[in-house]
Amino acid sequence: MEIIAGKTIEEWKNTYPLLNQLISTEEVFWKNPKYTTFEEAIHKISLGEKEVKEAEERLNRFSAYIAKVFPETQNMKGIIESPMVEISSMQAYLETMYNQKIAGKLLLKCDSHLAISGSIKARGGIYEVLKHAEDLAIENKLLTVEDDYSIMDSERFKNFFSTYSIVVGSTGNLGLSIGIMSAKLGFNVIVHMSSDAKQWKKDLLRSKGVNVVEHESDYGVAVEEGRKQAEQDPNAYFIDDENSTTLFLGYAVAASRLKKQLEQMNITVDEHHPLFVYLPCGVGGGPGGVAFGLKLIFKNNVHCFFAEPTHSPCMLLGLLTELHDKISVQDIGIDNRTDADGLAVGRPSGFVGKTLENLISGVYTIGDDTLYKLLRSLADLENIYLEPSALAGIAGPALLFKEKTGQEYIMDHHLKQVMANSVHISWATGGSMVPRDVMETYYNRGLQV
Repeated sequence: MEIIAGKTIEEWKNTYPLLNQLISTEEVFWKNPKYTTFEEAIHKISLGEKEVKEAEERLNRFSAYIAKVFPETQNMKGIIESPMVEISSMQAYLETMYNQKIAGKLLLKCDSHLAISGSIKARGGIYEVLKHAEDLAIENKLLTVEDDYSIMDSERFKNFFSTYSIVVGSTGNLGLSIGIMSAKLGFNVIVHMSSDAKQWKKDLLRSKGVNVVEHESDYGVAVEEGRKQAEQDPNAYFIDDENSTTLFLGYAVAASRLKKQLEQMNITVDEHHPLFVYLPCGVGGGPGGVAFGLKLIFKNNVHCFFAEPTHSPCMLLGLLTELHDKISVQDIGIDNRTDADGLAVGRPSGFVGKTLENLISGVYTIGDDTLYKLLRSLADLENIYLEPSALAGIAGPALLFKEKTGQEYIMDHHLKQVMANSVHISWATGGSMVPRDVMETYYNRGLQV
């Protein structure tokens, strides 16, 4: 009989009845009983505004270099940022699909269309590569923070970086962002890809000169193998998706930029105008960093929910049992197989789970068929094409109002009177780089469900 942290699965189920539905891969909506005020939660966290500000300043220093080597970023002066759009037709569709009125306004944050690598990973992954490059260049007296960083686009720098390696384990999008950025700077890059990584992502990386190592196993093994390889080479740097505070801070920078976008759209966030954000979640770094940044700015007026596939609910499992990275979905008999490749993670980040355990409002799960149905509908109604994993955040607003636990969350936090003024942001995490033929396959699958 399987024993997890001193208890049998039956004992765990008795303590947390929701596990029965998780194990049956049913769609669930969980509100976090440990959620508390920002003021109370932030005392337990070592990171803060200072670190996020430093990350933002570093990205600004690199903007001249980015604008030079990635022409698609020139109109934004080398700042990698995504648009935000209102999706009222999709909101109406969700109301019909779930037979549920959604109070407030629904927006889509299109990280699916971020320059360079077309996903949310362009925030954290690219940021960590840039930080490592800056550290090496400054340490070796090639650069000072006062310099124009566009000097890094030179043979001198490329030759210097070519003596160093960057290693990462990925289900796809993190590997893309790290591979593309590292190769551009001149690093040797090795990306360990799990079995669920899409072929086109591997092909694209190889076309950029990245060494892609394929594994038959899932994400956890790809990360472990990457870590082992990096440990054997003193000039190798391992980017640790599970535990990296650098990645986390890169993601967190999104929040101050989102604040500006909301201001430009004349959208207020305060106690009378609550903000709800729905973030697709794999290992947790991307959504965790974004949620952390949003909490620093909007405090108790923002409510962040993670969205996971029914077959890979690792963050929900870690938060629910409070075991975090000490439990995996495979431990309770879930197969971790989903078409939402970026979310196909069996074991959550312990660092993210413990950092945000009092700041995350809740987690819901969503089946692959629902993702495809939403994918097709968003394409038809809004002409926006996302990859399956990026649709996980779309259903959130409907579920918040429809599910009993969602209604309880609204009542618990005295939000019922202000929900008419609420704004809901579904975070679209990837999709713009999906090849046309692959996207057609996704769309056609959506027609069949």
